[in-house]
Amino acid sequence: MLLSLAVLLHTNGAWDWDEFSVHPSTVIGLVALGALYAWRARVEQRRGAPAIGRSKVGAFVTGLFAMFFSLNGWLHDLSDSYLFSAHMVQHLVLALVVSPLLIMGTPGWMLRPALRSPVVTKLARAVTRPIAAFAIFNVVVAAWHLPVLYNAAMANHDIHILQHLMFLVASVLMWWPVLSPLPELPRLSYPLQMLYLFLMSIPMQIISIYITYADQTLYPAYAAAPRIWALSPMEDQLVGGLIMWIPGGLYFFGVISVIFFKWQSHGALDTAESAQVHVRA
Repeated sequence: MLLSLAVLLHTNGAWDWDEFSVHPSTVIGLVALGALYAWRARVEQRRGAPAIGRSKVGAFVTGLFAMFFSLNGWLHDLSDSYLFSAHMVQHLVLALVVSPLLIMGTPGWMLRPALRSPVVTKLARAVTRPIAAFAIFNVVVAAWHLPVLYNAAMANHDIHILQHLMFLVASVLMWWPVLSPLPELPRLSYPLQMLYLFLMSIPMQIISIYITYADQTLYPAYAAAPRIWALSPMEDQLVGGLIMWIPGGLYFFGVISVIFFKWQSHGALDTAESAQVHVRA
């Protein structure tokens, strides 16, 4: 049962807020991603592409920083060695903050050269369709919260890295029908975006209900973890399920609200333009 006790023993039950661990693999990956972004921008701008606006650069850089602070330091250490609830916060940051920021920060012209390959175009169209994106994200999230896979990730660092990479890729696909910067891989209309996000919230709620109402500890690594706060393993699991359930669900409804007001604003502009055309006629 205690699959990852060995992983937890190095902490000796101590927690030090003065320590901020940094993992070289995450730094290398983030630097590589930032360098690729800068290189692609330079190459395409030499070919006549427009300059990237500050808002886009800011979104992309913020996404990189959010990824760094979720995979390093206090949140990483809490989630890896102490608290299931911290791990849920980490997963929500990766899926609901990092991924949409990376998409919003990437202009379509930076990605378009990849679509010159018919194979890439066919694959991209297949995985970014709403039904496929919906299915991929929810299957990945549900599968990795099954005790057998979750406990394997806690016991083996390489599997844990794979888990996070799959979360990131799946969440990028999940956000694509809402935030796509490429007309070749289009967004949904505003009403369909709202429906899509509403439906997206349901499977996450089902997973969180399964965790919240479990009558036993699902993840032994946290049952064996040192208690740094006044939370028993079952209470920690309950809090983790509630974090996925309530903030995770409310996040989707918050985005739906933003889309609704954008839709209304867009409709008002269309109405005003039509009225101007009518007056001129």
